[in-house]
Amino acid sequence: MVTIFYLFVLLGLGTGGNCSSFQATSAFIGAPHTAASSGAHSLQPRQHSGLSRIITYRIASLQGEPGDGNSVAAVAESKPRSQPRTGLAQQLLNLALNSPLWDYVLVPQARASIVKTAEENGIPWVAAKEWLKSQKDAPWNNNYVKNENIPYPDYYMKSFHAYSEGNLSYDAAIEQELASRAIGARNFPKFGEAGEDVFRGAFDKALIELGASVDARNNKQDAIIVDFGCGTGTSTRRLAQQYPQATKVIGIDLSPYFIDVGNTLLTLGPTAITGFNGVDSENKVNTQGWITTILPDERIELRQGDMADSQLPSNYISVVNLSLVMHELPTNVAKLVVLEAYRILKPGGQLWISEMDFESPAYKAQRENALLFSLLRATEPYLDEYADGMRELRNFVVKTFGTDGGWVKIAAATGRHYALVAEKGADLGINRMRFEDFRFREDGSYAVEDTHLKPWESKNEE
Repeated sequence: MVTIFYLFVLLGLGTGGNCSSFQATSAFIGAPHTAASSGAHSLQPRQHSGLSRIITYRIASLQGEPGDGNSVAAVAESKPRSQPRTGLAQQLLNLALNSPLWDYVLVPQARASIVKTAEENGIPWVAAKEWLKSQKDAPWNNNYVKNENIPYPDYYMKSFHAYSEGNLSYDAAIEQELASRAIGARNFPKFGEAGEDVFRGAFDKALIELGASVDARNNKQDAIIVDFGCGTGTSTRRLAQQYPQATKVIGIDLSPYFIDVGNTLLTLGPTAITGFNGVDSENKVNTQGWITTILPDERIELRQGDMADSQLPSNYISVVNLSLVMHELPTNVAKLVVLEAYRILKPGGQLWISEMDFESPAYKAQRENALLFSLLRATEPYLDEYADGMRELRNFVVKTFGTDGGWVKIAAATGRHYALVAEKGADLGINRMRFEDFRFREDGSYAVEDTHLKPWESKNEE
């Protein structure tokens, strides 16, 4: 039987946002971004010259007139379309996933496997976790009682990433960055513990090639980046490091537990445990600290909030970032998040999305294995709905941002993921939409080679 560890690695997933966790099963969502490596490391080169699909829409060409279906009320009333799998094999699998076998055998086995993978790749999971949990001034060691009156949306109350309490626990929050780092090492074994940096660097490179920028031309105006679904702030810290011209970087996440962990790490400003080789603890140079070095930055603010209702002023923000968050949302909620991003962005501001691409050959093939995909769906409750609604959501982004002189561009970032930049227009009254798709070459192949380690491969086979 395939070990349950592959449940966490088959999609190359990770951690990070409004959606957080033992995220070994998320879409490689937000892992620690201390050492951006878009330059030192790289995946296969992107082939933008092969095909630039430039599509100019009349507004009416995307079902409905301007604004039809794009209002908050209309989006909130839309219903998910994804249907559960059927058949005897599926029924047996569902029975296993809903039995004590899942909680008391499979999940512990998965956790043990991912911890082992981390340690073998030079990631001091055990030491780092013990160090963080032992911080005497941390909220989790001071009988801190959360506000139970917070109106969490229904979709957010589900179990995520094999945590029964989903994102609403310190266990999930403390392990988020650890899991992301471990999955990065597993999926990109050539780079060892820096695998996650390589993965995130691929998104950085793709976004820049698409025209991502932080508008700081007018020094009289603030250049603010907002990181929706920031988790513990790994993506937020990376953004602050990459864009020194930003006057403020705000991370927003619905989980107070993830915000607590993120703020604690920023306060502590830990250095990375060094000299760790996964075997001989005597070789450690620095035995106290985190898995990465974290530099305090006064521009960073992590706050609890609903990214679909951020409470930020309209026409005020330079960039809204969504790093591997959308696949953890129902489609109607994802649309509300897009509308909120559009509302708070200033004219000329940009939305950046980094996500899984189920139109890529690699993910399409994995999804065709119904039983395998069901295992993944067991820890990602909205993954099927995201896959079904990916094109619908992309069209919604185009329709929302493509008016008034705005534009949307999308490109392959890895062999399984895309990067998207949408700029809010400033020329009122223009009734055409510009959308450019660089993901596929002229022969129809995906523009970036899939270099993720396959589920059946081991590190030694690479």
